[in-house]
Amino acid sequence: MICGEFDLSVSSILPFCSYIFVLLLKAGLNLAVIPFITLAAGAILGLLNGLLTVKGGIPSFIATLGTMMFWRGILYVFSKMSPIAIRPYLKSGSFFEKIFIGHIGKAFPVQILWFIGVGIFLGVLLHFHKFGNWVYATGDNKEAARAMGINTDRVKITCFVIVGILCGFVAMMQALRLGSFAATQGIGFELKAIAASVVGGTMLTGGVGSILGVFLGALTIQILENGLILMRVPVFGITAFIGVAIILFVILNIYVGSKLIRV
Repeated sequence: MICGEFDLSVSSILPFCSYIFVLLLKAGLNLAVIPFITLAAGAILGLLNGLLTVKGGIPSFIATLGTMMFWRGILYVFSKMSPIAIRPYLKSGSFFEKIFIGHIGKAFPVQILWFIGVGIFLGVLLHFHKFGNWVYATGDNKEAARAMGINTDRVKITCFVIVGILCGFVAMMQALRLGSFAATQGIGFELKAIAASVVGGTMLTGGVGSILGVFLGALTIQILENGLILMRVPVFGITAFIGVAIILFVILNIYVGSKLIRV
C-alpha cells in the first residue's frame, strides 16, 4: 500500500500455499526442503500479481481481486474442499514444528518472535535501505520517481513478491498450528490486512506509512477482536465494530495528513 498498490489475493495465496505445504508433507519430502518450496510458491504467485499489474496495465485492486477468485477456485477444485490432517505425516512436537509454533518456556509462543523479527527486517528494509526510499517515491509519485531513475515497475513487482513470500510463511505456520489444511483458511484476511495498514497510518493513496504503524495496527485489530469476543459480542457485531473503527481511523489519517500539509 505504501507503494501505491493493493493485494487482495493474500486470502487465496495463503491457503494455496498451505495446500502445497501439506501435499509436500504427505509426499514425504525432506523437511529441510519443504519450507523453501512453499515460500517459492508464494513468491511465484506474488510475481504473477506484479506482472499483471505492471506489465498488464491492470489496476492492482482488479488484478488481485481476479487472482484471489481464480486461485481460490483452483484450490476448491483440487482439494475438493476436504480437510487434510498433517499428523499422520509429521509427528507432534517435532523439531520442525517447534521452530514455527513452539514455545519458549511454557507460555511464550515462538510466533511472537517471528512476528517481531519479520517486522524488524521489513522496518530496516523500508526505512534504512535505498529500496525503501524507492518504495516511498514510487507510491508518492510514480512519474517523478521514474524521472529520478527509479525502476518503478521492478519496485512494485518486488513488493508483490515479498507479500507472496510472507503469505507462504504464514501458511506453514497456520497449517502447523491447526494441525490440518482447510480450503477456507485465510478468508477475510485481505480485509484485515488493509484494516491493519489503515489503522497503522498507511494512506490508501500510497507514499505514506511505516512498518511500526502497520505492526501496531495489526495488534490493535487483533486486540479489539479478541476483546469483543471475550465480551461475548456476536460475530456480526464484531465485524460491524471493526468496520466503524476502520472508518474512524481513515478519517483521522486524512485529518492529520491535511494538517501536516498546511504546516
